Amino acid sequence: MKKIKIGYISPVNDIANQQFDAAMRDIKPNLIDIVNWKEYDYVPEAVFKIAYTDDAILLRYAVKEKYIRANYLFPNDPVYKDSCVEFFISFDGKKYYNFEFNCIGTTLASYGNSNKETRMRLSAALIDTIQTNSKIQCQRLNSSWELSVKIPINIFNETGIKSLKGIEATANFYKCGDDLPLPHFLSWNEINHPSPNFHLPAFFGEIVFD
Repeated sequence: MKKIKIGYISPVNDIANQQFDAAMRDIKPNLIDIVNWKEYDYVPEAVFKIAYTDDAILLRYAVKEKYIRANYLFPNDPVYKDSCVEFFISFDGKKYYNFEFNCIGTTLASYGNSNKETRMRLSAALIDTIQTNSKIQCQRLNSSWELSVKIPINIFNETGIKSLKGIEATANFYKCGDDLPLPHFLSWNEINHPSPNFHLPAFFGEIVFD
């Protein structure tokens, strides 16, 4: 099982400015490169950085892939069909939040156990409190994009968490694109399951908010 110690940084108001770039510059990148299902063997380059502040989790994804797609525009659209990165986190080892973002920052988010039929979608109003900022460079065969994300602690209202400091949780990070010409389902921590499924908290890695 993989493990990340997540460092604290000073609060960042706007993830689209140079303050955020400077704050994330020295944070160690982590690879999303595990092919869990051999029939989907395309491996785009995907890395992420993660940090936290007094009031938020900060993420920065960097992706290079052959094809890029961004069809979905509204909260809780099926962004996993587009060029997509994802962050799943559990604070109790049972229920978890999933945050899924296409390359333009459209967000799908829900909370609950691994039964997809009973998971609760977060409201559009709550999703709107998540800041996203994307930078895209499109080329004919090789495109690259970055996505910065700020998830406020208030999002985790089902857990009662008021501060992240010292918390030990489990999580996984993903890169996918179900409807791309080269569909893929990559993870940070290995998944042992016969078919593509990210909703498996038993295969989350460890994260510690240092």
